[in-house]
Amino acid sequence: MTIFSEWGARGRALFSDSKGPWGAPPGSGGGDEPPSGNSQGGGPWGEEPRRTGRGSVSSLDDFLKRSKGRFGGPGGGNFNFGGRPDRSLFGWAAIAVALVWLLLTTMHRIAPEERGVVTRFGRYSHTLSPGIGLTLPSPIDRVEKVNVEEIRNEDIGSAAEETLMLTGDQNIIDIAYQVRWNIRDPEQYLYELATPQETIRQVAESAMRQIISQVTLQDAMGAARGSIETRVQEEMQQTLDAYQSGVVIQGVAIRQADPPAQVNEAFKQVTAAQQAAQSDINQANAYALQLRQIAQGEATAFDKVYEQYKLAPEVTRRRMYYETMERVLRNVDKTIVETPGVTPYLPLNEVRRSPAGAR
Repeated sequence: MTIFSEWGARGRALFSDSKGPWGAPPGSGGGDEPPSGNSQGGGPWGEEPRRTGRGSVSSLDDFLKRSKGRFGGPGGGNFNFGGRPDRSLFGWAAIAVALVWLLLTTMHRIAPEERGVVTRFGRYSHTLSPGIGLTLPSPIDRVEKVNVEEIRNEDIGSAAEETLMLTGDQNIIDIAYQVRWNIRDPEQYLYELATPQETIRQVAESAMRQIISQVTLQDAMGAARGSIETRVQEEMQQTLDAYQSGVVIQGVAIRQADPPAQVNEAFKQVTAAQQAAQSDINQANAYALQLRQIAQGEATAFDKVYEQYKLAPEVTRRRMYYETMERVLRNVDKTIVETPGVTPYLPLNEVRRSPAGAR
């Protein structure tokens, strides 16, 4: 209880100034609580503190009430934002919102595939790399995240929409193709071109028309597609680099290259006939190559035999005779023997069939 008494004494000393704890002199009737009629006491309104058997508990209660009034409780004080509790809460809420706003607009998380383009008062300032980046709070600095690794596709021409172009041999072709691209420089991509995607489509169509005008219809329909795609990609990249677009062309793929719909059936028949003719030509070339290889093999074998003939003409001549007769008589059923004293012709087949001959 001695501690409570000391706290009560300190509270009385704290508020024993010319004004009471509610901003009015003691006994003047000001403040939120009316003073007591007895101004001789030592209480906050001139009254003696009430004591109980347990000590100066009333002094501690008075001190806590006065402290609560000073720091935003009922009665108001120096720190209660006008003397009303709702205004105090509103002030702290405003401070919390401001702190959260500063935190969210000054710290930015940039993903590995992204870049953060920072503008200060609407003017380009710098680019944030992947990681955590710090900027000035909004609206001073604003950050726009751009994905630089995403592959974007632009489809030009389709089955429902004809894209007619003139070839180098004065034919018309309906062509559809796809352009794959991604962003290389976020700053240029955002601020150098007003409509980047529309610009890429127009550049792609211009480059394709330029290259198609330099090839024939047959080349555009299949024979030179790979070369056309490469040339269109290079032409597009040169044009976009001149525009400082910040775009990289990853590739061009021709999906359709046909004559106009009105003559497409006739062109298909012509193409089928050309393919059949080419197939016959390929078969004839293969047969000619086979015969050529056989002839070359026989010529090589003859050259080898001739070398042996020059070393031993008589032996080689006899050996060649025997080999030739063996090939000739291999599939015949008659044998001719030219030996003195022997019948020139023997019906060997009949002798084999005859039982007497078998004996």
